[in-house]
Amino acid sequence: MPERGLIDLFHNPEDRIFAKIQAIINMRTRLNKMRYELVKELSDTVFRRLVGIKRATFNLMLKVLSVQYAVEHHRGGAPSKLALEDKLLMTLNYWREYRAYLHLGISYGYSESQTFKIIRWVENTLIRSGVFSVPGKKKLYELDKEAVILMDVTESPIERPQKKTT
Repeated sequence: MPERGLIDLFHNPEDRIFAKIQAIINMRTRLNKMRYELVKELSDTVFRRLVGIKRATFNLMLKVLSVQYAVEHHRGGAPSKLALEDKLLMTLNYWREYRAYLHLGISYGYSESQTFKIIRWVENTLIRSGVFSVPGKKKLYELDKEAVILMDVTESPIERPQKKTT
């Protein structure tokens, strides 16, 4: 296809749509490359406010994920397009903001189903490690036998429409 000028680009609607899609893809590619690179430069307090966990906890989670990733890919295979740091950030973002998989996928340049698979892998890996597991109900009950529960059971009237009698 011969080269056309910028003015010709706006005369054909299909070319305008293609140009917009290409601009979005280029922007998304730049954002994917910068995601963890930007976050790691933040101070510890800002990092915790943004991500929801301390940097030391993030690094510990990252170690667990990298060990499991190495075990699963010891025979080789295609490397993931998204770095482990970004996979962990995606999962933490999901936990913190509870965004839909579609929204997270668009933010990270992935489909909804692939975003779900990434988050599920990170969650399962962290749970299976045993380092980040939450104690069960029995353990929680044992820790808090002297708990006092206060409930507000004050009755308050509810206004309801009155039936008209005719």
